[in-house]
Amino acid sequence: MATSLTIITILIHLWAAVPTASDYQPGCHGLPTPNMEAYSREGDMVFGILAAVHEANVFPSTNLLFTDPPVPRRCEKIHIAFYQSVLAMVFAINEINKIPNFLPNITLGFRIYDSCHSEMAAIGATLQQLSGGKETIPNYLCQSSPKMAGFIGDGPSTGALPMANILGVNSFPQISYVASLPILSDKVQFPSFLRTVASASFQADALVQLLLHFGWTWIGIVTANNDLGLYSSQMLKEAAAQNKICIDFFETLPTQINKESLARVIGIVQKSTAKVIVCYTYVVHITPILKEISLQGITSKIWIGVTTWVPSTIFSRRDLWGTLNGTLALAVYSAEIPGFNDFFFNIHPLKDSEDIFIRAFWEQVFNCKFVDSFSEMRTENMTDGETLCTGTEKLQSLDASVYEINYFRFPFSAYIAIYALAQALEDLILCKHQEGPFANRSCADAMDFQPWQMLHYVKNVHITASSGSQFFFDTSGEFPALLDLLYWHMTSNDTTKYVKVGTYNASAHVDFKLVIDESAIFWGGKHIQVPLSVCSESCTAGYRKSAIIGRPTCCFHCVPCPDGSIANQTDAIDCIKCPDDHWSNIKRNRCLPKEIDFLPYEDPLGFILAVIAIFLFFNASFTLGIFIKYRQTPLVRANNLQLSYILLVALMMCFLCSLIFIGRPKRVTCMLRQVIFGISFSFCVSCVMAKTITVLLAFKATKPNSSLRQWVGSRTSNLIVLSCSFIEFAIGVIWLGTSPPFPELNNSAGNWKIIAECNEGSILMFYCILAFMGLLACVTFGIAFLARNLPNSFNEAKYITFSMLVFVSVWLSFIPAYLSTKGKYLVAVEIFAILSSGAGLLYCIFAPKIYIIFLRPEMNTREYLRKTLSFSISAWIALSNPMLKNFDRKTDI
Repeated sequence: MATSLTIITILIHLWAAVPTASDYQPGCHGLPTPNMEAYSREGDMVFGILAAVHEANVFPSTNLLFTDPPVPRRCEKIHIAFYQSVLAMVFAINEINKIPNFLPNITLGFRIYDSCHSEMAAIGATLQQLSGGKETIPNYLCQSSPKMAGFIGDGPSTGALPMANILGVNSFPQISYVASLPILSDKVQFPSFLRTVASASFQADALVQLLLHFGWTWIGIVTANNDLGLYSSQMLKEAAAQNKICIDFFETLPTQINKESLARVIGIVQKSTAKVIVCYTYVVHITPILKEISLQGITSKIWIGVTTWVPSTIFSRRDLWGTLNGTLALAVYSAEIPGFNDFFFNIHPLKDSEDIFIRAFWEQVFNCKFVDSFSEMRTENMTDGETLCTGTEKLQSLDASVYEINYFRFPFSAYIAIYALAQALEDLILCKHQEGPFANRSCADAMDFQPWQMLHYVKNVHITASSGSQFFFDTSGEFPALLDLLYWHMTSNDTTKYVKVGTYNASAHVDFKLVIDESAIFWGGKHIQVPLSVCSESCTAGYRKSAIIGRPTCCFHCVPCPDGSIANQTDAIDCIKCPDDHWSNIKRNRCLPKEIDFLPYEDPLGFILAVIAIFLFFNASFTLGIFIKYRQTPLVRANNLQLSYILLVALMMCFLCSLIFIGRPKRVTCMLRQVIFGISFSFCVSCVMAKTITVLLAFKATKPNSSLRQWVGSRTSNLIVLSCSFIEFAIGVIWLGTSPPFPELNNSAGNWKIIAECNEGSILMFYCILAFMGLLACVTFGIAFLARNLPNSFNEAKYITFSMLVFVSVWLSFIPAYLSTKGKYLVAVEIFAILSSGAGLLYCIFAPKIYIIFLRPEMNTREYLRKTLSFSISAWIALSNPMLKNFDRKTDI
């Protein structure tokens, strides 16, 4: 590129430094230069056309412009598509000249030069056309007529770029039908350049859309070492990076591929894990690589070409089918050119003798050779398989892969370019006085206009094609970017064909820019289904991507999300933490609501505990009923009837209060359950304490003149019960008044559970209730233990001792169990402690009495009590106490 710009700069300076043509007399004599042969036709207005008709250029190493004597150049191998474009332009000009009301009284002519894919040839042809078509003299116009209306070409960007530099000096309009180099859109550097094909910047976007459509995020890029290849591939890299597509390798092909460079490229392609390779190069340049890849059997790659690939005869080569089968390529938008097929089929070397390219084309497509004399008919001048051209060959017999006759791409762009230039000329000629676009609303001179005036009209043309499509130039001098997506595959009869499988429209909505018909793609040639081209396979939902140090972002490990976090989409970068009331499922792709954990009645454990509580409540109620019914019997009267009633009622409350613990905690139940439980058990234990103290006092008061006699009676027991219960009641009121319990959801207890529990508010007050109840139990147990051997008819002290032993044992076991459990089991432990300790009091104290009442009624008589009077201090007190003389009418101890 640097060499090209240097040459261009020198030429521009030479052109600008020499006096204008008006300063010279007719007849120009410049420096001797190698004049280039042109395919020309005269007219009132001439279009200058450059086309890379030949694919290869063999040019002498001497200076192109100043060689003395001139040295001719040699071009090789006709570029079928570009020659087809030349024919399309000739056809368009012929068609325009036949339209009666279009450009009246003006005949269009043309001068077509072959640049042979050479920048130097493009420069020479441009200067030669500017000089009048015969001499190459910078800034000299040696022929004032016919008028040069504008330029078409060059085909490749390599020729269009220096051509635009030269023509932009004097604002000559230039329309290219092939050049896609993005920098040509810069109107500061190239003010007069326009084109009828999409810029390579749109190709980059189309390629990214294609890659994203098939999920190809791991690709290789092969590019030519020229302006178009390097610039366009760099744009693809930038667009790919923005869309998280990674490049495995980026290889620039040398201008001349030798064995070393060939081996290097093949090695890179073979080792690469990328299944998709994008090529920014002409097919002719990459053919040696494709051939070697085919020989080595590397057939798993999907090749993606750009517009420079289509059309190309390379796809008809059988030795490359294994490699190119399944190739995708972007192509210039195609449309039908009405009447062009008939025009093509009627061309002939003998009839179209002015066409300097037709003989080379005919010889190439029919593999024959024309001879002009008998001496040229010697067979040694023939190549293998070559015959003499007879002129009877039929173009209709050509295979479509050699010469496309149904849809036209570059030819259509060239055809539209001619019409754009012609339409601009028409608008310039039809300009009305005082309605023009220039200063003072003036118009240009129809036969002597300035290049910049023609450029103005070219920029504002609006063309309607035969298909109905609208074409116009935007502010960058480009037509709407339309591209076709083609797919090559091998048919059942061992031939290759391509089908149009998609369309790219840059002006469409982002979601509809690239539309692909996947049903038209037959992956069976190389892959059973859409091939996968990724560095690392996608992380499924439930996993996140973990970058691999030193590798592109497309290469990663898949790491499962931790508990409590999810990834609900593929290729997640980070895991999402579930809300506090949710938890991740096993697959880590969904957050599920946590189970609310409490002890409901529907739970088997809750149901069983509720049944036991109700059962014990009815047992206590039954016992109370028995005691009421048999209240006049010695057994009941001897056990302090009033305290027994209170104790049984308190036990009933204890059994019922356990039901408050079952079910989902609510504000009322949380506030009441511990307080009611504490007060109920305080009643129970204080009653038991009162009974025990009464027994002990009764025994001690039997001594003569004992001062304890005054404490024997119901007043003492009532005082004990009320005072102890009041203390517990006061603790409960203070608790509810300062920091009452409340319901809450505890998230810290487990992964899958939220514990619906009661926050005790003040844990200190909770332990105060338990501590006071424990203190009463310990005191009662101690007193009962001291009184266990006192004489008694019904072993009251022993039963109380045993019941308190059970009570204390249960609550001592409750403490570690309570601290080591959570959730519903915590509640179950407390309910169990309530029920088991209450059951211990109920059965240890009252079961023996029920046994005597029902099974040993003889023991529940006055006579039996008198017989055992010497062994029962209780009975003795009942008979000897003056206050209790009427044993059968008053309550005994």
